[in-house]
Amino acid sequence: MNRIFFRFFMLVMLSITAATFVIYFAMSRLFGDPLEDIARRQASAQIFLIEQYVDAAPADEWLARLNRVREVSDTRYDLIPLTTARTFLPATNLGALDRGDVVLDVDGKSFYRRVDLRGERYIGSEDEVIHARDLPIDVSLALQMEAVRYVIVALALLLPIALWSRSHWQGLQSLSRVADEFGAGKLSARARMRPSASIYPLAERIDHMADRIEELLVSQKNLLHSVSHELRTPIARLEFAFELLDARTDDPVLKKRIAAMEGDLSELNSLVNELLGMARLDSGQALLLETLDVARLLRTVEAGLPPAQPALHIDCAADVGEMRADARLLGRALSNLLRNAQKYALSNIRVTARREGTRVTIAVEDDGPGIPFEEREHVFEPFYRLDRSRDRATGGFGLGLSIARKAVGLHGGTVQVTGSDLGGARFVVVVPQG
Repeated sequence: MNRIFFRFFMLVMLSITAATFVIYFAMSRLFGDPLEDIARRQASAQIFLIEQYVDAAPADEWLARLNRVREVSDTRYDLIPLTTARTFLPATNLGALDRGDVVLDVDGKSFYRRVDLRGERYIGSEDEVIHARDLPIDVSLALQMEAVRYVIVALALLLPIALWSRSHWQGLQSLSRVADEFGAGKLSARARMRPSASIYPLAERIDHMADRIEELLVSQKNLLHSVSHELRTPIARLEFAFELLDARTDDPVLKKRIAAMEGDLSELNSLVNELLGMARLDSGQALLLETLDVARLLRTVEAGLPPAQPALHIDCAADVGEMRADARLLGRALSNLLRNAQKYALSNIRVTARREGTRVTIAVEDDGPGIPFEEREHVFEPFYRLDRSRDRATGGFGLGLSIARKAVGLHGGTVQVTGSDLGGARFVVVVPQG
């Protein structure tokens, strides 16, 4: 945000500077160089002596008067050839010199003027030029005045702009803070600006949008939570009914069908539990932080896994030590990742734990088919599955990875998926330890 307003002020300053130069060149083109005009006024006494005193003398007294001016003036007057004078002057001033005008050299503090245009003064006078040097020309004061004028104009523009921009900057900072809080899950965050605020209309619309989003999300969570709870009662009744039915029949075909229906009911019950877990994570529950031994946490998670054929290897570095985390949530996240690896691994699963500065990194890898690059972010979306089948052995519900990312996210960490050198997928959990 600061960068935006810094660029804005820089743009204003550059615009004022550019406008100053444009005005200077426009005035020079239309009305002459302002600095030359100042220098001409400063040298007006010397120019007056040449034009009104020396030039007014008869031809036989012209040089005598010029010599008397030399004696009483601090300015040095020399007669130089016209060709030499022409080499000292830029091409734009040669026409004025040929017409007999006084041509100023501001940088050299001098001026040039032809003695005679028609050879009426003395022999050779039409080929000579008066070169007056050491004139009392000092444009530094004028430049200082221009600089002061520029500063005053800049301040006169920038101060109101700064005051006007400050209110915008504060309002945008407030909106930025609200957006960060809202994005972090604090759905009650609002700008709540006064109607007199400069960006009140924008803040009001953002607050209305946040209200609507909060209402929709709360309604969705309440509906999901309520439906999940309501489903538990009929599921429990069906489980009880299947047990009674299984106990009262000896028909093997019927028993097989009852077992299949119990399996479906168990799957439905697992789905309800997953949905309730998602709802609790989305509600932003507080973490029950405790000091955990990372190696022991991994062994505990391993012990809770269902028996499976792929071999599981845990490599926990000696310097990993302990970390502060919610044992239930972090264990749930790691368990979901390992169950996912069990589902797709061919023969090998590897878990590594390392400490990198103030972060603990846990990687879960398998030698399964892997995850295509374009699908790697989608696998964390709820109900998204690479395997579209509904078979309980491989399909799942598509909630495990989403729950894992949410649980790690509550710790301020991240879960990313990359390719593994085993050939399959590599899920990397990074949990900061502040």
